[in-house]
Amino acid sequence: MTDTDPSSPPGPGAAPEGVTHPRAIRSFVRRAGRTTTGQAKAFETLGPAFIIPYRAAPLDFAAAFGRDAPVVLEIGFGMGEATAHIAELMPGTNFLCCEVHEPGVGALLKRIGEKGLTNIRIVAHDAVEVLEHMLPAQSLAGAHIFFPDPWHKLRHHKRRLIQPPLVAKLASRLAPGGYLHCATDWQPYAQQMLEVIGAEPLLQNTAAGYAERPHYRPLTKFENRGLKLGHGVWDLVFRRR
Repeated sequence: MTDTDPSSPPGPGAAPEGVTHPRAIRSFVRRAGRTTTGQAKAFETLGPAFIIPYRAAPLDFAAAFGRDAPVVLEIGFGMGEATAHIAELMPGTNFLCCEVHEPGVGALLKRIGEKGLTNIRIVAHDAVEVLEHMLPAQSLAGAHIFFPDPWHKLRHHKRRLIQPPLVAKLASRLAPGGYLHCATDWQPYAQQMLEVIGAEPLLQNTAAGYAERPHYRPLTKFENRGLKLGHGVWDLVFRRR
């Protein structure tokens, strides 16, 4: 937290109001990175309109987005490439996106400006706390978690995001018929996801196992590179009963 005037927009390269970095890793991993000049400019010019400060109180979606529309939560959007693509493809849907990596937030803001998007809002805060405190029960039309950190080493598996408590919390925030879409390029993590999400009684798999990649999720340049090297990608799509 800073002691700057909370009514002032973030300066170039500065984190927006509400960004905190808890000591315990939760929905994110702190990654090194430097905010570029373009990203800093996006923070300055677009941050006040598209960044929602974290508050431990239910979020009024209609007020935040300026309209009533289905809301999809995205946890960890990286540099925002897929997020901007999906938001452009689905203009009738609102996207509430959580990411604490400041260059990533700046990059998505820059894409918002370049594409003229109006249906994205960003909460630059731990998604676990956003789920717990800002999202009412049965309020979401969907949730996206694409390529979360797989924590390859066995002793680190407990740090993986997709665990029963989080899945239960996500399921409770989905409206009936709402969906949870996860994707990973690490097969052991895909297997764990399938087991953990499949064990949540509120959710039902839309496929016999892994799902076909939904049309809205683009192939990123990193994913394309991996596919050319023979690496797999696994999508899972579950719906709230």
